[in-house]
Amino acid sequence: MRTGNTSVAAPSGYQRSPGLAGWLLLSPLLVWVALFVVAPTAIMLVYSFGRRGTLGGVVLDFTLDNYAAVLDPTYLKIVVRSILYSGLTTILCLLMGYPVAYYIGRADARWRNLLLMMVMIPFWTSFLIRTYAWVTILKNEGLLNGLLLQWQLITQPFEMLYTPGAVILGLVYTFLPFMILPIYTSVEKLDNALIEAAFDLGAGPVRAFSRVIVPMTSPGITAGILLVFIPALGLYAVNDVLGGGKVDMIGNIIENQFKGNARNWPFGSALGITLLVAFGIAFWFTGRRQQE
Repeated sequence: MRTGNTSVAAPSGYQRSPGLAGWLLLSPLLVWVALFVVAPTAIMLVYSFGRRGTLGGVVLDFTLDNYAAVLDPTYLKIVVRSILYSGLTTILCLLMGYPVAYYIGRADARWRNLLLMMVMIPFWTSFLIRTYAWVTILKNEGLLNGLLLQWQLITQPFEMLYTPGAVILGLVYTFLPFMILPIYTSVEKLDNALIEAAFDLGAGPVRAFSRVIVPMTSPGITAGILLVFIPALGLYAVNDVLGGGKVDMIGNIIENQFKGNARNWPFGSALGITLLVAFGIAFWFTGRRQQE
C-alpha cells in the first residue's frame, strides 16, 4: 500500500474476506455439511437425552440416564478397550508405515508411482471381501496354519481367529495405507540440504533422524494418527467378522442399539455423542502437540 511517497507493506497475516462469489463456490460444501453432518449430529444429540419407548421408539424427555449408563462398568470397560485397541493399532501402523512411507518418498521418481500403486492396490477390492479373506487365512484349517504345519514350526493348529489378536491384525491391515500416504506426502517435501547440513554439523544418523527428519515430517505423522485412530475407534465390521462377536468395541455396541436386538436409540445416541467427544479430544490433543 502506498501513501504519498511512502510505501507501507501490508500486514503479513492480512487475508481478504471472501466475497459473494467465494461463498457461492463454498455453498455446495456448506449444504452437504449441514444436511449430512450437522443435522444428524443434532438429531443424535436430542435423542441422547430421551428415553426408549415401549415399542422401541424414542420418547423425547430430558434425562441424563443414558449418559449415566455409559459410565456403567460394563460399557466403560468396552470404551477403554476400544481406546486401547485403537491406540495400539495407531502405534503399529506408525511403526510399520513410517519406514515404508520414507522409502517411497525418497525413492527414484520412476519407481515412486509404482510403489504408491502397490500401497493402493487393497482399495481396488471391497473392504468386506478383504476382511472375510482374513477368515480364510486365520481359521484352524486356513492358509497360515497350513503353512506353519508344513514348515514344522507348530505341531498342531492353534486358535488365531475370533481373538483380540485377529481384531488388531484386521485393524492394522485396514488402516495401514491411511498412515503411509500422509507421511509419504511430508517425506516427499523434505529438503535434502537440511539433512546434509545436519550430517556436516556432526549429527549421526539417529540424531539427524530424530532432530531433523521427524520434526519436518510431523504434519504427515499427525494426519496419519488422526486418520487411523479416529476411524478405528468406531469401526465395527472388522470386530464382527474377525472377532466373531467375542471382542466387542464401542462401534459394535452402537450398532446393536440401532440395528440389533437392543433397539435402544437414545442409549445408542448417547454412546455416539460420547464417541464424538472422544474424537474431538483426540483431534484437539493432536493439534496441540503439533503446535508445540
